[in-house]
Amino acid sequence: MINVEAVYWLIGALFIAWASLIARDANHPHRLGASSFWGLLGLCFFYGTWVQAGTAPAWILGVAVLGLVALAATGRIKHGQTKTSTPAEREASAARFGNRLFIPALTIPLVTVVLVLAAPVLKIGSTPILDPKNTTLVALALGAVVATIVAVVLLKPKNKLGPVIESRRILESIGWAALLPQMLSTLGILFTKAGVGTAVSTLVTGLMPKGSLLAAVIVYCVGLFVFTVLMGNGFAAFPIMTAAIGWPVLVQQFHGNPAIVFAIGMLAGFCGTLCTPMAANFNLVPAALLEMKNKYGVITAQLGTAFPLLVVNTALMYFLAF
Repeated sequence: MINVEAVYWLIGALFIAWASLIARDANHPHRLGASSFWGLLGLCFFYGTWVQAGTAPAWILGVAVLGLVALAATGRIKHGQTKTSTPAEREASAARFGNRLFIPALTIPLVTVVLVLAAPVLKIGSTPILDPKNTTLVALALGAVVATIVAVVLLKPKNKLGPVIESRRILESIGWAALLPQMLSTLGILFTKAGVGTAVSTLVTGLMPKGSLLAAVIVYCVGLFVFTVLMGNGFAAFPIMTAAIGWPVLVQQFHGNPAIVFAIGMLAGFCGTLCTPMAANFNLVPAALLEMKNKYGVITAQLGTAFPLLVVNTALMYFLAF
């Protein structure tokens, strides 16, 4: 069976491969720091297997995370000048392949959907081929592998390691921000475990006008927006505000429809995603990949959508959920 641990090991192997390329780059301005950062991260994916199995102490991963933070904070992971194709070569390649360049990218969702739908019947005897608990993640990883093979066969790069070399260039262009979503998700879990939702509930319910449904809806939606801006992740903000206001006030006190309250609440949180640099994968990574002069240009363009959409979501919840 292909389980999720195999996916994590594949990701870890990629990080170690990128670290090795950086370590061999004599012209890299911070090759020791950068290679240490990505190599340490790769080793964490392997070590996490034993932590999950309960055969290794988890505190070592905590120390590794502190090491990653120290390397990033001291500016030791600046990217080098990866040897790649010239703009003229890329234009010529684009003209040659045309729309066929989209085939590898479209292969990923296609393979993922097919594998997820076929997973119940993909078995060897009575053993499923794909991990039943993490079918989508495993299918996505297989889709990425198949897409890479398709790209190599279709484009026929001179260097067969081209995908690894180019992905290293992209990774270094993004830098430490590539890890921000995972860090913020972990922060959301820590906040929930620490009882932040309960503390927020005590504070907010004491300030809200008693018996005011409108005030409760506004606090829930705006709270999700604000926490998402602070944490950079709607999924991290959702359990905090739902434990504080969504469930005890909107559902239990005002008898709101849980499906509508929580679905629209999540959308309200996503409005915050449009406005924050903490949501690096949505807002900073595209700016880095497109080499935009203003690294906050994506956020600036989205503000005009985020705030009106927050108002609309708040109104929809008030009128549809109760």
